Amino acid sequence: MTHTPVIRHPEKVNRLDNPSPRKPAWIRVKAPTSAEAAEVRKLMREKNLHTVCEEAACPNIGECWKHRHATFMILGDTCTRACAFCNVKTGKPAEFDPVEPLHLAESVKAMGLAHVVITSVDRDDLDDGGAAQFVACIDKVRELSPQTTVEILTPDFRDKAGAVETVARARPDVFNHNLETVPRLYPAIRPGARYFLSLRLLQRVKEIEPATFTKSGIMVGLGEERQEVMQVMDDLRAAGVDFLTIGQYLQPTPKHVAVERFVTPDEFEEYKILARAKGFLLVSASPLTRSSHHADRDFQALKEARAQQSGVA
Repeated sequence: MTHTPVIRHPEKVNRLDNPSPRKPAWIRVKAPTSAEAAEVRKLMREKNLHTVCEEAACPNIGECWKHRHATFMILGDTCTRACAFCNVKTGKPAEFDPVEPLHLAESVKAMGLAHVVITSVDRDDLDDGGAAQFVACIDKVRELSPQTTVEILTPDFRDKAGAVETVARARPDVFNHNLETVPRLYPAIRPGARYFLSLRLLQRVKEIEPATFTKSGIMVGLGEERQEVMQVMDDLRAAGVDFLTIGQYLQPTPKHVAVERFVTPDEFEEYKILARAKGFLLVSASPLTRSSHHADRDFQALKEARAQQSGVA
């Protein structure tokens, strides 16, 4: 299927006074009302932990929490940046909790997680951008739950010398850093970041630890054109990225950038086929795809794909 993109004027992407179009029939989610979700919420409160599931208003929270899956968000709940798409609050962060790695690891053990995803807010106020806290969390999880595999989703550590190297050398099983959108839209959508800096981060991880799986994702529906998405795929493959996720952007509040259009399931399937043809080990592309959705299952698929590529039975 070939889609002719709707050409938008770039300046319109940043108009925050326009409501998003009505959600189509293929986007349906359930609220986190299960008993299992209540248990996860209770544990997070008891341990003074945050999850990106709640803070970023993830549409999959009901499904994930029902299965006791949660993406931990470290270094507090306040981000030093103000991306136009993100629901995490921004401002001057408080001091982060030095006991956070222990509390996180205890929660991972209590939940019996086979695979854990750890992300963070941007902490441009810290000398290392929070790199040491990532390492402490990885180490503590492995101490208390040696069988649990660890996936991290990091900020770009902009202007923090040695931060990427520090985290990469902790050898998380999956190192994820999202590009979020195409380079043309960065000034409007992700103004505090730089596209090629993020690409270089992913490339650097592979240089340091070639065996670490690298992962990145983008949102669509923000006014990007199909050819721009193809170029992002090529750039990520040139950086050695193993796993690509593509999902529909959903406007969290009227104050955030509006959805330009809802990409159809058929278009997502086309993106998936094209990305696999470009050489990614794994591709997840659907309206409700998010970086950490089904991360445990996807990690197993990544290992199997690498084994098949290497000719290992």
